[in-house]
Amino acid sequence: MSNGTTTASGHMNRPRDAIFVASAGIAAIAAATIAGAWFFELVLDIRPCPLCLEQRYAYYLAIPLAALVAFGASQGVSRRLLGAGLVILALALLANAGLGIYHAGVEWGFWQGPTDCSGPIVDFGNTGNLLDSLNKVKVIRCDEVQWRFLGLSLAGYNVLISLAMAALAAWGAAKAR
Repeated sequence: MSNGTTTASGHMNRPRDAIFVASAGIAAIAAATIAGAWFFELVLDIRPCPLCLEQRYAYYLAIPLAALVAFGASQGVSRRLLGAGLVILALALLANAGLGIYHAGVEWGFWQGPTDCSGPIVDFGNTGNLLDSLNKVKVIRCDEVQWRFLGLSLAGYNVLISLAMAALAAWGAAKAR
């Protein structure tokens, strides 16, 4: 693997290579995860609840930041700066895993979820159409699982994926030191 990180003696710069691998891996995993979420939403019509949408924020941060760190590693940017980027990624992904745990707990009934899980605000027009309009509103509840595989909901898979990416970021940050 040559990403511009060979030393004057021709040997690969192993810490920089590890930073590149970690950050490129995070960018790829995060992009694949978001693509999967959009597939579930747009193709399979499994609509996200408000907590599901909040869990996507970390991915929207991780994709460009991890790509930027990978690019920086290939261009010889200071390891200290690259390590800082990886630490930010690790913290954001750990926080996202925590949000996923909270959401999964709401789904399993371990604790109450947010009370704002509701449908869209609709202009009901005149009162004659009120019942028809109410029947068209689809409420996506945070405490109802819409899909499970091997006993885990999408929130549960988010926890596992976020923890794996956080571990990858921590490994890359440790190599940056």
